[in-house]
Amino acid sequence: MELLYGSIRDYAWGSRSAIAELQGRPVPSAGPEAELWLGAHPGGPATVDRGGERMSLTDLLVAEPDHWLGDQVVGRFGTRLPFLLKVLAAEAPLSLQAHPDAEQARAGYAAEQACAGQAEAGRPEAGQPRAGSPAGQARAGSPAGQAEAGQPEAGQAEAGRAGVGSGTGVGRPGTAAEAGHAGTAAGAGHAGTVAGAGRGGRPRNYVDPYHKPELLVALTPFDALCGFRDPEVSATALAGFGVPELSPVVAALRAGPAGLREAVRTLLTWPDADRARLIGAVRTADVTGPDADLARELADRYPADPGVLVALLLHHVRLTPGEAIWMPAGNLHAYLRGCGVEIMAASDNVLRGGLTPKHVDVDELLRVLCFEVLDDPVIAARPVASGVVRWPVPVDDFALHRVTVEASGPEVRLPLPGPRVVFCHSGKVAVDDGVGAVMLGPGQAAVGTAAATALVVSGTGAAFVASCGI
Repeated sequence: MELLYGSIRDYAWGSRSAIAELQGRPVPSAGPEAELWLGAHPGGPATVDRGGERMSLTDLLVAEPDHWLGDQVVGRFGTRLPFLLKVLAAEAPLSLQAHPDAEQARAGYAAEQACAGQAEAGRPEAGQPRAGSPAGQARAGSPAGQAEAGQPEAGQAEAGRAGVGSGTGVGRPGTAAEAGHAGTAAGAGHAGTVAGAGRGGRPRNYVDPYHKPELLVALTPFDALCGFRDPEVSATALAGFGVPELSPVVAALRAGPAGLREAVRTLLTWPDADRARLIGAVRTADVTGPDADLARELADRYPADPGVLVALLLHHVRLTPGEAIWMPAGNLHAYLRGCGVEIMAASDNVLRGGLTPKHVDVDELLRVLCFEVLDDPVIAARPVASGVVRWPVPVDDFALHRVTVEASGPEVRLPLPGPRVVFCHSGKVAVDDGVGAVMLGPGQAAVGTAAATALVVSGTGAAFVASCGI
Protein backbone atom coordinates (compact mmCIF):
# COMPACT_ATOMS: atom_id res chain seq x y z
CA MET A 1 0.00 0.00 0.00
CA GLU A 2 1.06 3.59 -0.48
CA LEU A 3 -0.37 6.93 0.57
CA LEU A 4 -3.04 8.38 -1.71
CA TYR A 5 -3.63 12.13 -1.86
CA GLY A 6 -7.21 13.03 -2.68
CA SER A 7 -8.66 15.82 -4.78
CA ILE A 8 -11.04 18.23 -3.03
CA ARG A 9 -13.91 19.65 -5.09
CA ASP A 10 -15.14 23.07 -4.04
CA TYR A 11 -18.75 23.02 -5.28
CA ALA A 12 -20.84 25.76 -3.68
CA TRP A 13 -23.11 23.33 -1.80
CA GLY A 14 -20.16 21.93 0.12
CA SER A 15 -19.44 22.20 3.82
CA ARG A 16 -16.73 24.46 5.22
CA SER A 17 -16.16 22.18 8.19
CA ALA A 18 -16.86 18.47 7.62
CA ILE A 19 -13.89 17.44 5.48
CA ALA A 20 -11.55 19.91 7.17
CA GLU A 21 -12.46 18.53 10.62
CA LEU A 22 -12.03 14.98 9.38
CA GLN A 23 -8.51 15.78 8.15
CA GLY A 24 -7.58 17.85 11.21
CA ARG A 25 -7.38 21.18 9.37
CA PRO A 26 -8.57 24.60 10.62
CA VAL A 27 -12.32 25.22 10.52
CA PRO A 28 -13.94 26.90 8.69
CA SER A 29 -12.06 26.15 5.50
CA ALA A 30 -11.30 29.03 3.13
CA GLY A 31 -14.05 27.91 0.76
CA PRO A 32 -16.69 25.20 0.44
CA GLU A 33 -15.33 21.66 0.32
CA ALA A 34 -17.99 19.41 -1.15
CA GLU A 35 -16.21 16.18 -2.07
CA LEU A 36 -12.88 14.48 -1.48
CA TRP A 37 -12.17 12.23 -4.47
CA LEU A 38 -10.06 9.11 -3.92
CA GLY A 39 -9.78 7.52 -7.33
CA ALA A 40 -8.54 7.77 -10.89
CA HIS A 41 -11.24 9.86 -12.51
CA PRO A 42 -9.51 12.15 -15.07
CA GLY A 43 -11.55 15.13 -13.87
CA GLY A 44 -9.85 15.03 -10.47
CA PRO A 45 -7.48 12.12 -10.01
CA ALA A 46 -5.87 11.37 -6.67
CA THR A 47 -2.09 11.25 -6.65
CA VAL A 48 0.79 9.26 -5.18
CA ASP A 49 4.44 10.13 -4.54
CA ARG A 50 6.98 9.13 -7.18
CA GLY A 51 10.53 10.27 -6.47
CA GLY A 52 9.40 13.38 -4.66
CA GLU A 53 6.92 14.27 -7.39
CA ARG A 54 3.15 13.77 -7.43
CA MET A 55 1.86 11.43 -10.13
CA SER A 56 -1.82 10.97 -10.82
CA LEU A 57 -3.38 7.58 -10.31
CA THR A 58 -4.89 7.94 -13.78
CA ASP A 59 -1.44 8.13 -15.36
CA LEU A 60 -0.22 5.15 -13.37
CA LEU A 61 -3.14 3.04 -14.57
CA VAL A 62 -2.44 4.00 -18.17
CA ALA A 63 1.26 3.16 -17.82
CA GLU A 64 0.80 -0.16 -15.97
CA PRO A 65 -2.80 -1.38 -16.27
CA ASP A 66 -2.07 -5.06 -15.62
CA HIS A 67 0.00 -4.27 -12.53
CA TRP A 68 -2.55 -1.90 -11.02
CA LEU A 69 -5.80 -3.49 -12.15
CA GLY A 70 -5.03 -7.15 -12.78
CA ASP A 71 -6.19 -9.41 -15.58
CA GLN A 72 -9.66 -9.98 -14.10
CA VAL A 73 -10.50 -6.27 -13.80
CA VAL A 74 -8.99 -5.39 -17.19
CA GLY A 75 -10.95 -8.21 -18.80
CA ARG A 76 -14.21 -6.98 -17.29
CA PHE A 77 -13.82 -3.18 -17.32
CA GLY A 78 -10.87 -2.38 -19.57
CA THR A 79 -7.90 -0.31 -18.50
CA ARG A 80 -9.74 1.99 -16.11
CA LEU A 81 -10.58 1.96 -12.42
CA PRO A 82 -14.32 1.16 -12.51
CA PHE A 83 -15.19 2.91 -9.23
CA LEU A 84 -14.67 6.23 -7.50
CA LEU A 85 -14.58 6.52 -3.70
CA LYS A 86 -15.52 9.89 -2.23
CA VAL A 87 -16.22 11.69 1.00
CA LEU A 88 -19.25 13.89 0.35
CA ALA A 89 -20.10 16.84 2.63
CA ALA A 90 -23.31 18.70 1.76
CA GLU A 91 -24.31 21.89 3.53
CA ALA A 92 -27.07 22.71 1.03
CA PRO A 93 -29.33 20.60 -1.22
CA LEU A 94 -27.99 19.13 -4.44
CA SER A 95 -30.01 18.83 -7.63
CA LEU A 96 -32.59 16.12 -8.22
CA GLN A 97 -31.01 13.59 -10.54
CA ALA A 98 -31.07 10.09 -11.93
CA HIS A 99 -28.61 7.96 -13.87
CA PRO A 100 -29.03 5.59 -16.83
CA ASP A 101 -28.46 1.86 -16.79
CA ALA A 102 -25.55 0.38 -18.72
CA GLU A 103 -27.51 -0.25 -21.92
CA GLN A 104 -29.07 3.23 -21.89
CA ALA A 105 -25.64 4.78 -21.29
CA ARG A 106 -24.03 2.94 -24.20
CA ALA A 107 -26.84 3.78 -26.60
CA GLY A 108 -27.16 7.40 -25.44
CA TYR A 109 -23.44 8.02 -25.66
CA ALA A 110 -23.19 6.50 -29.14
CA ALA A 111 -26.12 8.59 -30.38
CA GLU A 112 -24.74 11.83 -28.98
CA GLN A 113 -21.26 11.06 -30.32
CA ALA A 114 -22.78 10.57 -33.75
CA CYS A 115 -24.64 13.88 -33.49
CA ALA A 116 -21.48 15.63 -32.32
CA GLY A 117 -19.54 14.18 -35.25
CA GLN A 118 -22.16 15.38 -37.72
CA ALA A 119 -22.17 18.84 -36.19
CA GLU A 120 -18.38 19.00 -36.33
CA ALA A 121 -18.37 17.93 -39.97
CA GLY A 122 -20.77 20.74 -40.84
CA ARG A 123 -18.77 23.51 -39.19
CA PRO A 124 -16.69 25.93 -41.28
CA GLU A 125 -12.93 26.07 -41.05
CA ALA A 126 -11.54 28.00 -38.13
CA GLY A 127 -12.01 31.71 -38.63
CA GLN A 128 -14.41 31.25 -41.57
CA PRO A 129 -18.04 32.28 -40.93
CA ARG A 130 -20.81 30.32 -42.60
CA ALA A 131 -22.01 31.56 -45.93
CA GLY A 132 -24.78 34.06 -45.39
CA SER A 133 -24.06 34.55 -41.71
CA PRO A 134 -22.60 37.68 -40.17
CA ALA A 135 -18.88 37.59 -39.49
CA GLY A 136 -18.19 36.63 -35.93
CA GLN A 137 -21.55 34.86 -35.43
CA ALA A 138 -21.29 32.01 -32.91
CA ARG A 139 -21.24 28.58 -34.49
CA ALA A 140 -24.46 26.62 -34.44
CA GLY A 141 -24.71 24.45 -31.38
CA SER A 142 -22.21 26.45 -29.34
CA PRO A 143 -23.67 29.86 -28.41
CA ALA A 144 -21.25 32.36 -27.02
CA GLY A 145 -20.97 32.12 -23.30
CA GLN A 146 -22.94 28.87 -23.08
CA ALA A 147 -21.88 26.83 -20.08
CA GLU A 148 -20.58 23.38 -20.86
CA ALA A 149 -22.47 20.42 -19.53
CA GLY A 150 -21.82 19.66 -15.93
CA GLN A 151 -19.97 22.80 -14.94
CA PRO A 152 -20.80 23.88 -11.39
CA GLU A 153 -24.21 25.40 -10.69
CA ALA A 154 -24.65 29.06 -11.55
CA GLY A 155 -22.62 31.20 -9.19
CA GLN A 156 -20.46 28.32 -8.03
CA ALA A 157 -16.74 28.53 -7.80
CA GLU A 158 -14.89 26.54 -10.43
CA ALA A 159 -14.62 22.95 -9.26
CA GLY A 160 -11.26 21.74 -8.11
CA ARG A 161 -9.39 25.02 -8.04
CA ALA A 162 -5.86 24.64 -6.80
CA GLY A 163 -4.99 25.49 -3.24
CA VAL A 164 -8.45 25.63 -1.65
CA GLY A 165 -7.68 26.55 1.92
CA SER A 166 -4.67 25.34 3.84
CA GLY A 167 -4.91 21.61 3.52
CA THR A 168 -3.85 18.54 5.32
CA GLY A 169 -2.90 15.84 2.92
CA VAL A 170 -3.02 12.13 3.29
CA GLY A 171 0.10 11.12 5.12
CA ARG A 172 1.71 14.37 6.24
CA PRO A 173 -0.78 16.67 8.00
CA GLY A 174 -0.38 20.39 8.10
CA THR A 175 0.76 21.60 4.68
CA ALA A 176 -1.34 23.16 1.95
CA ALA A 177 0.41 21.16 -0.74
CA GLU A 178 -0.75 17.94 0.84
CA ALA A 179 -4.43 18.83 0.59
CA GLY A 180 -4.79 17.10 -2.75
CA HIS A 181 -6.46 19.96 -4.59
CA ALA A 182 -6.03 18.86 -8.15
CA GLY A 183 -6.93 22.10 -9.88
CA THR A 184 -8.65 20.32 -12.75
CA ALA A 185 -12.01 20.74 -14.39
CA ALA A 186 -15.00 19.16 -12.74
CA GLY A 187 -15.48 15.48 -13.34
CA ALA A 188 -17.58 12.71 -11.89
CA GLY A 189 -19.76 13.84 -9.10
CA HIS A 190 -22.93 15.67 -8.33
CA ALA A 191 -21.88 18.85 -10.05
CA GLY A 192 -21.17 17.07 -13.31
CA THR A 193 -18.35 17.26 -15.81
CA VAL A 194 -17.06 19.08 -18.84
CA ALA A 195 -19.13 17.49 -21.55
CA GLY A 196 -19.55 19.70 -24.57
CA ALA A 197 -22.80 20.48 -26.31
CA GLY A 198 -25.46 18.08 -27.47
CA ARG A 199 -28.46 18.48 -29.73
CA GLY A 200 -29.40 22.08 -30.39
CA GLY A 201 -26.45 23.34 -28.40
CA ARG A 202 -27.84 21.90 -25.16
CA PRO A 203 -25.50 20.16 -22.71
CA ARG A 204 -25.00 16.48 -23.37
CA ASN A 205 -26.72 13.89 -21.21
CA TYR A 206 -24.25 11.12 -21.99
CA VAL A 207 -20.57 11.97 -21.75
CA ASP A 208 -19.33 8.37 -21.46
CA PRO A 209 -20.76 4.90 -22.18
CA TYR A 210 -21.03 3.78 -18.53
CA HIS A 211 -23.74 3.47 -15.92
CA LYS A 212 -23.47 5.27 -12.57
CA PRO A 213 -25.06 3.41 -9.66
CA GLU A 214 -24.18 4.95 -6.29
CA LEU A 215 -24.03 3.92 -2.65
CA LEU A 216 -23.77 6.45 0.18
CA VAL A 217 -22.96 5.50 3.78
CA ALA A 218 -23.63 8.19 6.38
CA LEU A 219 -20.79 9.39 8.60
CA THR A 220 -23.06 11.93 10.30
CA PRO A 221 -26.87 12.28 10.35
CA PHE A 222 -27.60 12.61 6.64
CA ASP A 223 -30.78 13.92 4.96
CA ALA A 224 -31.62 12.73 1.47
CA LEU A 225 -34.43 12.23 -1.00
CA CYS A 226 -34.38 8.78 -2.55
CA GLY A 227 -36.91 6.94 -4.72
CA PHE A 228 -40.66 7.38 -5.14
CA ARG A 229 -42.81 6.92 -2.06
CA ASP A 230 -46.43 5.77 -2.05
CA PRO A 231 -48.20 8.11 -4.54
CA GLU A 232 -51.24 8.28 -2.26
CA VAL A 233 -49.07 9.80 0.47
CA SER A 234 -47.67 12.31 -2.02
CA ALA A 235 -51.17 13.13 -3.29
CA THR A 236 -52.35 13.88 0.25
CA ALA A 237 -49.33 16.09 0.85
CA LEU A 238 -49.82 18.13 -2.34
CA ALA A 239 -53.58 18.41 -1.82
CA GLY A 240 -52.94 19.71 1.68
CA PHE A 241 -51.36 22.88 0.34
CA GLY A 242 -54.77 23.95 -0.98
CA VAL A 243 -53.44 25.11 -4.35
CA PRO A 244 -56.11 24.44 -7.01
CA GLU A 245 -53.60 24.41 -9.85
CA LEU A 246 -52.10 21.21 -8.44
CA SER A 247 -55.36 19.28 -8.94
CA PRO A 248 -54.18 17.47 -12.13
CA VAL A 249 -51.02 16.33 -10.34
CA VAL A 250 -52.99 15.14 -7.32
CA ALA A 251 -55.40 13.27 -9.61
CA ALA A 252 -52.52 11.53 -11.38
CA LEU A 253 -51.04 10.47 -8.04
CA ARG A 254 -54.40 9.16 -6.85
CA ALA A 255 -54.15 6.64 -9.72
CA GLY A 256 -51.26 4.97 -7.89
CA PRO A 257 -47.85 4.07 -9.36
CA ALA A 258 -49.32 4.18 -12.87
CA GLY A 259 -49.80 7.93 -12.43
CA LEU A 260 -46.27 8.76 -11.31
CA ARG A 261 -44.97 9.42 -14.82
CA GLU A 262 -47.82 11.83 -15.59
CA ALA A 263 -47.39 13.62 -12.27
CA VAL A 264 -43.67 14.15 -12.87
CA ARG A 265 -44.22 15.17 -16.50
CA THR A 266 -46.91 17.68 -15.55
CA LEU A 267 -44.71 19.33 -12.92
CA LEU A 268 -41.53 19.47 -15.01
CA THR A 269 -43.33 20.91 -18.06
CA TRP A 270 -45.20 23.55 -16.06
CA PRO A 271 -45.28 26.81 -18.07
CA ASP A 272 -42.24 28.91 -17.25
CA ALA A 273 -44.28 32.05 -16.71
CA ASP A 274 -46.41 30.37 -14.02
CA ARG A 275 -43.76 28.54 -12.07
CA ALA A 276 -42.86 31.24 -9.56
CA ARG A 277 -46.52 31.82 -8.73
CA LEU A 278 -47.13 28.09 -8.21
CA ILE A 279 -44.11 27.62 -5.96
CA GLY A 280 -44.95 30.81 -4.11
CA ALA A 281 -48.48 29.57 -3.39
CA VAL A 282 -47.10 26.34 -1.97
CA ARG A 283 -44.47 28.16 0.06
CA THR A 284 -46.96 30.51 1.71
CA ALA A 285 -49.71 27.93 2.31
CA ASP A 286 -50.88 27.69 5.92
CA VAL A 287 -49.64 24.13 6.35
CA THR A 288 -47.29 22.55 8.86
CA GLY A 289 -45.39 19.28 8.93
CA PRO A 290 -42.29 17.71 7.34
CA ASP A 291 -43.50 18.08 3.75
CA ALA A 292 -44.33 21.75 4.24
CA ASP A 293 -40.96 22.34 5.91
CA LEU A 294 -39.13 20.68 3.03
CA ALA A 295 -41.12 22.58 0.40
CA ARG A 296 -40.33 25.91 2.08
CA GLU A 297 -36.66 25.11 2.45
CA LEU A 298 -36.34 24.18 -1.22
CA ALA A 299 -38.58 27.05 -2.41
CA ASP A 300 -36.36 29.56 -0.60
CA ARG A 301 -33.46 28.37 -2.75
CA TYR A 302 -35.37 27.67 -5.98
CA PRO A 303 -38.47 29.92 -5.99
CA ALA A 304 -39.43 29.10 -9.59
CA ASP A 305 -38.29 25.49 -9.87
CA PRO A 306 -40.95 22.75 -10.16
CA GLY A 307 -38.38 20.37 -8.71
CA VAL A 308 -39.55 21.73 -5.34
CA LEU A 309 -42.78 19.78 -5.87
CA VAL A 310 -41.20 16.77 -7.55
CA ALA A 311 -39.14 16.43 -4.35
CA LEU A 312 -42.37 15.82 -2.43
CA LEU A 313 -42.98 12.64 -4.45
CA LEU A 314 -39.84 11.05 -2.99
CA HIS A 315 -38.90 9.42 0.29
CA HIS A 316 -37.34 11.94 2.68
CA VAL A 317 -34.92 9.89 4.77
CA ARG A 318 -32.55 10.74 7.59
CA LEU A 319 -29.73 8.27 7.84
CA THR A 320 -27.93 7.59 11.08
CA PRO A 321 -24.17 6.96 10.91
CA GLY A 322 -23.56 3.58 9.31
CA GLU A 323 -26.86 3.46 7.44
CA ALA A 324 -26.77 3.69 3.65
CA ILE A 325 -28.91 4.45 0.65
CA TRP A 326 -28.53 2.64 -2.67
CA MET A 327 -29.26 4.53 -5.88
CA PRO A 328 -29.51 2.18 -8.87
CA ALA A 329 -30.25 3.24 -12.42
CA GLY A 330 -33.51 5.16 -12.79
CA ASN A 331 -33.71 6.15 -9.12
CA LEU A 332 -34.56 9.86 -8.66
CA HIS A 333 -32.66 11.24 -5.69
CA ALA A 334 -31.02 14.27 -4.11
CA TYR A 335 -28.75 14.81 -1.14
CA LEU A 336 -29.90 17.55 1.23
CA ARG A 337 -27.29 17.79 4.01
CA GLY A 338 -24.77 15.72 5.88
CA CYS A 339 -21.44 13.96 5.45
CA GLY A 340 -20.98 10.46 4.10
CA VAL A 341 -18.72 8.08 2.22
CA GLU A 342 -19.95 7.52 -1.33
CA ILE A 343 -18.82 4.92 -3.82
CA MET A 344 -20.03 4.95 -7.40
CA ALA A 345 -19.33 3.46 -10.78
CA ALA A 346 -16.93 5.81 -12.53
CA SER A 347 -19.21 7.78 -14.85
CA ASP A 348 -20.47 11.33 -15.35
CA ASN A 349 -23.87 10.52 -16.87
CA VAL A 350 -26.51 12.59 -15.06
CA LEU A 351 -30.14 13.33 -15.96
CA ARG A 352 -31.31 16.24 -13.84
CA GLY A 353 -34.84 16.63 -12.53
CA GLY A 354 -34.86 20.06 -10.92
CA LEU A 355 -33.43 22.08 -8.02
CA THR A 356 -30.83 23.43 -10.41
CA PRO A 357 -30.40 26.25 -12.93
CA LYS A 358 -28.94 23.70 -15.35
CA HIS A 359 -30.78 22.19 -18.29
CA VAL A 360 -33.40 19.55 -17.49
CA ASP A 361 -34.05 17.22 -20.43
CA VAL A 362 -37.56 16.19 -19.42
CA ASP A 363 -38.12 13.67 -22.22
CA GLU A 364 -34.86 11.82 -21.57
CA LEU A 365 -35.36 11.93 -17.81
CA LEU A 366 -38.82 10.39 -18.16
CA ARG A 367 -37.35 7.68 -20.39
CA VAL A 368 -34.69 6.79 -17.83
CA LEU A 369 -36.67 7.05 -14.59
CA CYS A 370 -38.03 3.94 -12.91
CA PHE A 371 -41.62 4.79 -11.95
CA GLU A 372 -41.98 2.25 -9.20
CA VAL A 373 -42.55 2.73 -5.49
CA LEU A 374 -39.43 2.10 -3.43
CA ASP A 375 -40.53 0.35 -0.25
CA ASP A 376 -37.49 1.27 1.83
CA PRO A 377 -34.48 3.17 0.49
CA VAL A 378 -32.33 2.53 3.60
CA ILE A 379 -29.75 -0.28 3.58
CA ALA A 380 -28.30 -1.61 6.82
CA ALA A 381 -24.73 -2.85 7.06
CA ARG A 382 -24.31 -6.62 6.86
CA PRO A 383 -21.63 -8.29 9.03
CA VAL A 384 -19.28 -10.53 7.03
CA ALA A 385 -16.54 -11.20 9.62
CA SER A 386 -15.45 -10.04 13.05
CA GLY A 387 -15.07 -6.26 12.80
CA VAL A 388 -16.07 -6.19 9.11
CA VAL A 389 -19.36 -5.10 7.54
CA ARG A 390 -20.40 -4.43 3.98
CA TRP A 391 -23.38 -2.97 2.15
CA PRO A 392 -24.33 -5.48 -0.57
CA VAL A 393 -25.18 -4.05 -3.99
CA PRO A 394 -26.19 -5.86 -7.22
CA VAL A 395 -23.32 -4.55 -9.38
CA ASP A 396 -19.72 -5.68 -9.80
CA ASP A 397 -18.15 -2.27 -10.45
CA PHE A 398 -17.48 -1.83 -6.74
CA ALA A 399 -17.79 -3.22 -3.23
CA LEU A 400 -17.51 -1.29 0.02
CA HIS A 401 -16.43 -2.69 3.39
CA ARG A 402 -15.93 -0.98 6.73
CA VAL A 403 -13.28 -2.44 9.04
CA THR A 404 -13.18 -1.68 12.75
CA VAL A 405 -10.10 -2.80 14.69
CA GLU A 406 -8.85 -2.61 18.27
CA ALA A 407 -5.24 -2.77 19.39
CA SER A 408 -6.16 -5.54 21.82
CA GLY A 409 -8.00 -7.52 19.15
CA PRO A 410 -6.96 -9.53 16.11
CA GLU A 411 -5.93 -8.03 12.82
CA VAL A 412 -8.42 -8.25 9.95
CA ARG A 413 -7.59 -9.93 6.64
CA LEU A 414 -9.57 -9.04 3.51
CA PRO A 415 -8.87 -11.14 0.37
CA LEU A 416 -10.37 -8.62 -2.06
CA PRO A 417 -9.72 -8.69 -5.83
CA GLY A 418 -8.07 -6.00 -7.90
CA PRO A 419 -6.88 -2.63 -6.65
CA ARG A 420 -7.96 -1.45 -3.19
CA VAL A 421 -8.49 2.08 -1.88
CA VAL A 422 -8.58 2.47 1.91
CA PHE A 423 -9.93 5.57 3.67
CA CYS A 424 -9.41 6.01 7.41
CA HIS A 425 -12.43 7.51 9.15
CA SER A 426 -11.27 7.46 12.76
CA GLY A 427 -8.38 6.40 14.97
CA LYS A 428 -5.11 5.04 13.60
CA VAL A 429 -5.05 2.01 11.33
CA ALA A 430 -2.21 0.19 9.62
CA VAL A 431 -2.92 -1.33 6.21
CA ASP A 432 -0.58 -3.88 4.64
CA ASP A 433 -1.09 -5.63 1.31
CA GLY A 434 2.08 -7.69 1.41
CA VAL A 435 3.90 -5.19 -0.80
CA GLY A 436 3.99 -2.25 1.60
CA ALA A 437 2.41 -1.07 4.84
CA VAL A 438 1.25 2.43 5.77
CA MET A 439 -0.26 3.97 8.89
CA LEU A 440 -3.36 6.10 8.32
CA GLY A 441 -5.02 8.70 10.52
CA PRO A 442 -8.46 10.28 10.13
CA GLY A 443 -9.05 11.66 6.64
CA GLN A 444 -6.05 9.86 5.12
CA ALA A 445 -6.09 7.24 2.38
CA ALA A 446 -3.95 4.58 0.74
CA VAL A 447 -4.03 2.59 -2.47
CA GLY A 448 -2.68 -0.81 -3.44
CA THR A 449 -2.29 -2.66 -6.71
CA ALA A 450 -3.86 -5.88 -7.92
CA ALA A 451 -0.44 -7.51 -7.69
CA ALA A 452 -0.69 -7.46 -3.90
CA THR A 453 -1.97 -10.20 -1.60
CA ALA A 454 -4.79 -10.07 0.94
CA LEU A 455 -5.21 -6.74 2.73
CA VAL A 456 -4.36 -6.81 6.45
CA VAL A 457 -5.78 -4.08 8.70
CA SER A 458 -4.67 -3.52 12.31
CA GLY A 459 -4.48 -0.78 14.93
CA THR A 460 -7.32 1.03 16.68
CA GLY A 461 -9.84 2.76 14.45
CA ALA A 462 -12.22 2.41 11.53
CA ALA A 463 -11.56 2.44 7.79
CA PHE A 464 -13.55 2.01 4.59
CA VAL A 465 -12.15 -0.30 1.94
CA ALA A 466 -13.23 0.13 -1.68
CA SER A 467 -12.61 -2.60 -4.22
CA CYS A 468 -14.11 -4.13 -7.34
CA GLY A 469 -17.11 -6.36 -6.74
CA ILE A 470 -16.09 -9.14 -9.11
